[in-house]
Amino acid sequence: MDIFNQAKKLGFGLMRLPLLDPADDGSIDLELTKKMVDVYMERGFTYFDTAIMYCGMKSQSAVKDVLTSRYPRESFTLATKLHADFFNSIEGRDRIFEEQLESTGVDYFDYYLIHDVGSDRYDKYLKFNCFEWLKEKKAQGLVKHFGFSFHDNAEMLEKILSEQPDVEFVQLQLNYLDWESEGVQSRKCYEVCEKYGKPVVVMEPVRGGTLANVPKDAEKLFLDYNPDASVASWAIRFAASQPNVKMVLSGMSNMEQMEDNTGFMSDFKPLNEEELAIVKEAEKIIHDSLAIPCTGCSYCTEGCPMKIAIPRYFALYNVDMLEKDMDAWRPQGTYYERLAQVFGRPSECIACGKCEGICPQHLPIIEDLKIVANHFEK
Repeated sequence: MDIFNQAKKLGFGLMRLPLLDPADDGSIDLELTKKMVDVYMERGFTYFDTAIMYCGMKSQSAVKDVLTSRYPRESFTLATKLHADFFNSIEGRDRIFEEQLESTGVDYFDYYLIHDVGSDRYDKYLKFNCFEWLKEKKAQGLVKHFGFSFHDNAEMLEKILSEQPDVEFVQLQLNYLDWESEGVQSRKCYEVCEKYGKPVVVMEPVRGGTLANVPKDAEKLFLDYNPDASVASWAIRFAASQPNVKMVLSGMSNMEQMEDNTGFMSDFKPLNEEELAIVKEAEKIIHDSLAIPCTGCSYCTEGCPMKIAIPRYFALYNVDMLEKDMDAWRPQGTYYERLAQVFGRPSECIACGKCEGICPQHLPIIEDLKIVANHFEK
């Protein structure tokens, strides 16, 4: 059964809406957002994604202003989420749900997600029976389909899906830069979802804007092949081209992005073999520009007495440095802390030198670990 009802694959992520004051995340430009919603709906797209903390806690209430008070309920689908940081009791969990219905102006959610399930939050969601609770909400007609969003490793994802067989979909960070990343493990997590038959909703397909502003050599590859296609379109199409991806969320924050994204996704065509080769070459160019040129071979990890997942930490640092000039929240810190629950922290390096003695790239790993630790643990 297709729980997404063969909807067009572009979802409107209501996380980075246009603002009246760039310094105030809650100052949503409602009039411009209404116009963007109108373009989105007129072009046949229907999926909207919000959450409690988006846009300075104002995204859910903006949904009522720009969407639910203006369009018939059956004309759109709406997703929102339960976040562990906002409740500490059964009563608190239930109160959040009721407040979400009221603030968004709907009497049911088409898709409801347990937000950011990872090694540090899974036990809390179990403690408050959140998975069974959503099965009850579905039986009551208050939720049509339920799933969870995920920022952790493939092993943790397999554990959750094996223990929660009733989950209907998973929302993953997936893009061509993270596809083979040992820090994010996009491909590995995607393959776990395939194994368990769970469709995927994609978040961060453009990496928070990183893949819309690639190095000049990578940009030239894209423009030489198709000068009419935006750089960002390649990233969104890469995500949407994966067969088990049913929806790709784009956090569109201006009308230009809305016009562009709905343009190339109205009649979506998966990347062909030639285009996939171009994406792979562009990804190599981006990686060659990274701060720490680690290839992820992992030779360094087996002999590490502190069990530091060196390539994974380097991968997170590299991407975070690509995005360092962006004001928006970046997920690398979350991945970092979850890695540190399983492996040693970079700051715990004892400088024994075993890693440097075996590194094929001859990297100054000890010094690089200090840099990474200072960056994430400061």
